[in-house]
Amino acid sequence: MHQELRARFALDPDVTFLNHGSFGACPLEVLRAQAELRARMERQPVRFFARELPSLLDDARAPLARFLGTAPERLAFVPNATAAVNAVLRWLPLAPGDEVLTTDHVYNACNNALQDAAARAGARVVTARVPYPLTGDDVVIDAVLAAVTPRTRLCLLDHITSPTGLVFPVARLVRQLRERGVETLVDAAHAPGQVPLDVDAVGAAWLTGNCHKWLFAPKGAGFLAVRADMVASTRPAIVSHGANAPTGARSRFQLEFDWIGTIDPTPWLAVPAALEVGARLVEGGWPALMAKNHALAVEARALLCAALGVPEPAPRAMIGALASVPLPDGDGSVDGPLYGDPLQRALIERHGIEVPIVPWPARPHRLVRVSAQAYNSLAQYQHLADALSALVREAPPAPA
Repeated sequence: MHQELRARFALDPDVTFLNHGSFGACPLEVLRAQAELRARMERQPVRFFARELPSLLDDARAPLARFLGTAPERLAFVPNATAAVNAVLRWLPLAPGDEVLTTDHVYNACNNALQDAAARAGARVVTARVPYPLTGDDVVIDAVLAAVTPRTRLCLLDHITSPTGLVFPVARLVRQLRERGVETLVDAAHAPGQVPLDVDAVGAAWLTGNCHKWLFAPKGAGFLAVRADMVASTRPAIVSHGANAPTGARSRFQLEFDWIGTIDPTPWLAVPAALEVGARLVEGGWPALMAKNHALAVEARALLCAALGVPEPAPRAMIGALASVPLPDGDGSVDGPLYGDPLQRALIERHGIEVPIVPWPARPHRLVRVSAQAYNSLAQYQHLADALSALVREAPPAPA
């Protein structure tokens, strides 16, 4: 079955691809839909951008809003979640002495944006330490709330953490932080299509996610969902024509986010096709696909833990379709700017396995993080477990 599903993607058949989480993988049917949109754009660019694009964006936004559980008028397309985080932080009113809070599981790019915003305002980033391995949701909640002070203005929370693959209890955290006067920006880059998501039920001031990961959209498709009381003060990081365009039937929020300059909007416009393809990928639609991927991730993690002789590092309820397993420490060397652990290079070059080796919390400590998608099979994770066991055995011991 997984071979039939794999044939619907453009993935290299000679690679054991266990890294859907990093950049996603777009089904061929969605790529064809995007190609048709691009051809339409290039046939008459002025008509497409000046006259057709606003309604095309509305048509694409409506099904995405339904899928996410929010209102289209409070949903903006963005290139990716990092761009949305930067947009929110650019306009966040911070003063010297203010604090912005996050955790040590934060995505590095978004942490960089947070550090930059704080430095420009004379504010301070506070990092809550969430232990890993951990025993449950309460560990996360206790760690975050313990770091709140009267100076905390914002908390940047990951819904599903990138390095550790944990599903954080964001709805509970958002509610308890707001009770303490702290607004939240939820980085849900991995959440849509990996776990059930009801944006309005989460209740965050801002929630951003990617469509190019688990929703199967082309690269360059993300969104920012804004709570109703925050819409008027939320603007994109790029100020363009929408800042003073006549509003008419469109809100300033829509005008600004829908036009940040001339870009290729076809990744956004292909989102409805991606949602439709995902709904047909397995019997039972999106709920069945998410459940199937979760079950496969649980099995994959169990295989890896057994092969490496380590206990499962978190409850199964805290993982979606991503799972990380601790590895023996490396020697701290790096052979590239992104995913630079030599073990990752050995896995792809010697075993044909694409999987990230993640430094966490910092080198030489590291994790292996697997993704589970419909095109994967348990045999692929056994291949990884065997290869990792062999590579770890032949590696020299880490320096004391």
